Amino acid sequence: MKGLLLAGGHGTRLRPLTFTGNKHMIPIANEPMLFYGLRHFSSAGISEVGVVVGPLHEGIREAVGDGSSFGLKVTYVHQGDPKGLAHAVLCAREFLGDEPFVMYLGDNLLQEGVLPFVERFQAGAVDAVIGVTPVANPSSYGVVELDGDRIVSIVEKPDAPRSDLALIGVYLFSPAIHPIIQELQPSRRGELEITDAIWRLHQQGKSIAVRRVSGWWKDTGKPGDLLEANDLVLTTRPPEYFEVSGTVSAGAQVSGPVRLGRKSFVGPSVRINGPVVIGDGVRIEGPARIGPRTSVGDRCVIHGATIERAVVMEAAEVSGPVQLTNSIVGRTARIRAAGARTVRLSCILGDATQIRL
Repeated sequence: MKGLLLAGGHGTRLRPLTFTGNKHMIPIANEPMLFYGLRHFSSAGISEVGVVVGPLHEGIREAVGDGSSFGLKVTYVHQGDPKGLAHAVLCAREFLGDEPFVMYLGDNLLQEGVLPFVERFQAGAVDAVIGVTPVANPSSYGVVELDGDRIVSIVEKPDAPRSDLALIGVYLFSPAIHPIIQELQPSRRGELEITDAIWRLHQQGKSIAVRRVSGWWKDTGKPGDLLEANDLVLTTRPPEYFEVSGTVSAGAQVSGPVRLGRKSFVGPSVRINGPVVIGDGVRIEGPARIGPRTSVGDRCVIHGATIERAVVMEAAEVSGPVQLTNSIVGRTARIRAAGARTVRLSCILGDATQIRL
């Protein structure tokens, strides 16, 4: 069995964060979101993985390499201009061969990973395993209508959903899916839809197992979704993940689960309230307040600021009497406030951007 990890797409809903890089390299709890899918494949015993990349693939090869750091053998598949999920499978046809495969959308996070899908497929008698979960806005997803365990319909982003069960971004297929995808025509959105392929597989009488997801699932398509994904990861990390390797000065207050990286420094008038993850080489000086539900990337500088529920990427700076909440700060970005009055700010700040207050 092989893995297919999709990392193409333009990420237009995540601009300005994606003007300067691939959306799958945006960090969640200080790790590129793409890494979560790679680890899920490895823990499920899948060793050969194809990573599908599009025009915006900056940083992926450099970070993932040949996959050996994840216990994987990675092959890169070039999709070119992305034309749908089924188009990605079509582009990966040579890599996939005639083996069953797990397709994982690289901008999705799934707490339970892919192992339950693999185990259900290996139990036999199915040509596909799909995952579903109830959502508040089903018209934004592929929607599965069920009668018990029987599939009644599968529709991509319907105007009038007949169910609240959304297809999550993990699919497992036998090679029976390939001839169906080869005959697909573009949808009204101009894409080759994986939902259409699954529906045709069902119409051909093939057996499709439907799994209701256990634990949380998050599609990180929008900035608010990124923050929620960061929340979910931080609040479900095991206790052993949170360790303090840097320096915490006498007089600093650290409470709750906190991970502090190597060569990081926390000054004496700093308060950190977990769950918080702070990378390597970070300097935080007071009177600063960090957390909860906050990630601070490597080599950041925070001086005198309050940061709560935020993702601050590597080498960024937040200085002065700033109260930053529900925000994402890009790599090497700068937020600097002068004066004594506290400035309250909620923002999505692209890489290398500067705000002076």
